[in-house]
Amino acid sequence: MRREALEEFRRELERARELRRRYADWSYIESRPEPLRTALKTLVETGDLWYSAVMTGVPLDVLNEERIKARIPLVVV
Repeated sequence: MRREALEEFRRELERARELRRRYADWSYIESRPEPLRTALKTLVETGDLWYSAVMTGVPLDVLNEERIKARIPLVVV
């Protein structure tokens, strides 16, 4: 039972990642300077706003504003 639940959770995480990848404005993301570009790409891959901000040194509020401009959806799993 736990293994099945874990597999289902992994599938949900992958679906969320695919949604973020599909809807993100990649030309906008690529146009941003470092470390913002890396923070946005990390956000697309992980879905974790706080982690992406902390790991790249971008302030959380700035990253969230840029997330909106880059059209990266927040997907709740």
